[in-house]
Amino acid sequence: MGGGRHGLRRLPLLLMILFLAAAASSGAAAGKGKEKGAHGLRFRRESGTFKVVQVADMHYADGRATGCEDVLPSQVAGCSDLNTTAFLYRVFRAEDPDLVVFTGDNIYGADSTDAAKSMDAAIAPAIDMKLPWAAVIGNHDQEGTLSREGVMRHLVGMKNSLSGLNPEGIEIDGYGNYNLEVSGVEGTSLGEKSVLNLYFLDSGDYSTVPSINGYGWIKASQQVWFQQTSSSLQRKYMNETPKQNQPAPGLVFFHIPLPEFSSFTAANFTGVKQEGISSASINSGFFASMVEAGDVKAAFIGHDHINDFCGKLTGIQLCYAGGFGYHAYGKAGWSRRARVVSVQLEKTDNGDWRGVKSIKTWKRLDDPHLSTIDSEVLWNRGSNGRRKKNPDGSDP
Repeated sequence: MGGGRHGLRRLPLLLMILFLAAAASSGAAAGKGKEKGAHGLRFRRESGTFKVVQVADMHYADGRATGCEDVLPSQVAGCSDLNTTAFLYRVFRAEDPDLVVFTGDNIYGADSTDAAKSMDAAIAPAIDMKLPWAAVIGNHDQEGTLSREGVMRHLVGMKNSLSGLNPEGIEIDGYGNYNLEVSGVEGTSLGEKSVLNLYFLDSGDYSTVPSINGYGWIKASQQVWFQQTSSSLQRKYMNETPKQNQPAPGLVFFHIPLPEFSSFTAANFTGVKQEGISSASINSGFFASMVEAGDVKAAFIGHDHINDFCGKLTGIQLCYAGGFGYHAYGKAGWSRRARVVSVQLEKTDNGDWRGVKSIKTWKRLDDPHLSTIDSEVLWNRGSNGRRKKNPDGSDP
């Protein structure tokens, strides 16, 4: 019909203003949701902390109908995916995280009747508790009724999900390469700056190169995106008022370990190594990319369920979470577990919250006491991080 535009002119002036205001508001809201930072992640005012719970390898399938792997004989009867669900509720209630990160093999696609329904059930406790969450995919998520792209698109579309499919406007390998920014305490000098940067990457599933066997790896296109994103965030943090004299720390999350995870012995890590490091059979150089970026303090992965150690190499902590899910392989008598990462801001003499002071971690076990083990400091701001600030919050 051609009369719409002329009909609009005949609307009373007030109604027209309201109509245009509503349209502008809805357009702004639609755009705002796509902006970085629109997710509203920020540090807590009271404690100056930001806490992440990492959940690795749930291997969720069909709920009550899916039995447990590698549990004690006394635990077999009645054990199912619902034990994984119960553990999620336990650890979320105990830790009250600001963000939950699911680091792949969230479902075991081959055993799930409907991959979308399995993913919904796996993530449900985070959604039920209204917790912000983000996810990457592993090497088993896509082995059911959804492709890798399909799995990631489903995760992106779920309630409270901060997951991203891929950055817009560039060619990049995989699905689920994105970053999240965590702002300082609201109302402080760093309240509108990202004082903690979180990077998420798709580490692939299996090699697609005929001459190379084994697992996938983080490709060159992903590394270029990561380095450009890191560089841009560092420039913004250090050059825009209030200027800072060192980058905001970065944390990286993906599924398959890098070959560098093989660099440690029991003498130089915290935790346990009870199986081999199942990395890709080639080294694609992502560890070097993280070192060169200069802001990454730690990387968190899953994949090898009965490894749960953290070891420091060339200034970066490389951390396993340990297996979480009951349908995932494990070790009978060795509790399923989650990794917790707590980031603490620096507090000045006048009580103002500044940039990140320290990054700590521990693990929670699904035992009768929900035990906390292996508490350690992953990173401390060095002595070159001066405590005195200019009046505008910038570094001297």
